[in-house]
Amino acid sequence: MQAVKIPREKTVELHETAVPEPGKGWVRIKMKASALCRSDLFRYHGEKVFDDTGDESYITPGHEPCGIVDKLGENVTKVKKGDRVAVYLALGCGVCEHCLSGNTVLCSSFRCIGFALDGAHADYMVVPQECCLPLPDGMDYITGALSTDVGGTLYTACKRIGVNANKTVAIFGVGPMGMGGVLMAKAFGASVIVSDINEERLALAQKLGADYVVNSVETDTVQEIKRITGGKGADASIVCSGANAAYNGALDCTKKGGSVACIAETHNVTIDPSRQLINKRLNVMGCWYFNICDWEELTHFIMTRKIPLNKISTKTYRLEQAEEAFYRFDSGMEQKVVFVWD
Repeated sequence: MQAVKIPREKTVELHETAVPEPGKGWVRIKMKASALCRSDLFRYHGEKVFDDTGDESYITPGHEPCGIVDKLGENVTKVKKGDRVAVYLALGCGVCEHCLSGNTVLCSSFRCIGFALDGAHADYMVVPQECCLPLPDGMDYITGALSTDVGGTLYTACKRIGVNANKTVAIFGVGPMGMGGVLMAKAFGASVIVSDINEERLALAQKLGADYVVNSVETDTVQEIKRITGGKGADASIVCSGANAAYNGALDCTKKGGSVACIAETHNVTIDPSRQLINKRLNVMGCWYFNICDWEELTHFIMTRKIPLNKISTKTYRLEQAEEAFYRFDSGMEQKVVFVWD
């Protein structure tokens, strides 16, 4: 089979490898869609996402997958051959409080598909049966793949900050995660304001339902959000850009007692806790992925609200076009890239 490898910085190679065999309790999945994520680009640029994964050069990336169960290992009882599934990216110990509550990403033994073990940018992948998420009838494979990281993270963030029809939500950064935020917040009924520096992304955000778009190069975003909200500020904000300006803008534009969901990864933000957090009594929370127990609820929400997550994908590629796909995604020429198979 073919599998993508990133042996060194800005180098994407397609390798011929053996088709993996599922071990006890594991299944093999024939891939149908696998989305490229911003996290994949850390590896593309020679950086690590997780400190304890060791040498990643031989690991196949890809942690937003969807496909068909192709083969069962011993003692598999929760899925069957032919099932259409998305894949939960986290493996844990299975017995700690976080695993038992469905928040495997918080497990101290957490391992991530596509970083610690082979991921989905390949013709086949193997995962524990517990990671298989049943795909609803009528949901296409691209939507299924995007329902995991993008859909699941933004759905959870919207729930945690109490998004509803009475709220105005500001979203900073409308890359793929931010676009997911637009779709989810609108589906919850909120009025949505987005801020970005890219006019094409702002246009797509407006097409997907954003009520207001603000180019932060041309306009003072915080002042514009306060103008739109009659001086009150946004009820809640979602940070989907790791830029210092995005984090500070979200904290500054959110009203007193409001909520801020932090999604974008960053290590270099400087804030003023007293002025921006404490004295405003803001509720600030980290939002990373989703609880596996919420999958049925999440996909029901996507299907019944007819949320067009697949419209975030501006380009699909075959696996043999992986080098071009990484390059165009990294350069910003494409919004969300998805590998597809027949």
